Amino acid sequence: MTNKRIRIDMEDSDGARYDIKVEGNVTRDKILKIFEMMDLMNIEEEQAPINMDSIGSKIWNIVDKFFPMGKFTSTNILEKYEDEYNEPVKLSIISTYLSRFAAKGRVNRTRTGREWTYQSIKIAQKQQPIIKK
Repeated sequence: MTNKRIRIDMEDSDGARYDIKVEGNVTRDKILKIFEMMDLMNIEEEQAPINMDSIGSKIWNIVDKFFPMGKFTSTNILEKYEDEYNEPVKLSIISTYLSRFAAKGRVNRTRTGREWTYQSIKIAQKQQPIIKK
């Protein structure tokens, strides 16, 4: 089994830089703790103004807002979309956009039974081979 290696470089609004490295048994809980620590230190990503002119941007906003780390289906997105924007949208449209997001590498897409399950890709992981002597 290869060790997982994650490196997070950040800069806060005052210009201070942070370099966090996690190696070995990297779990979802450990990464969430890092994000909690960042929140306590008020380190946030620079938010670009969100353009809500297209259905695709609205769908991506739902994914980013409600499912930043967890898994979801197109049905989950449909429910949140209709609640958030108070407008109907067809499930096939959401499925098409999620498929496009997967093709662009913005989400992971896996088959679960009869439906697709998606997960947002936020953190780049580098797999380093273990060199044994």
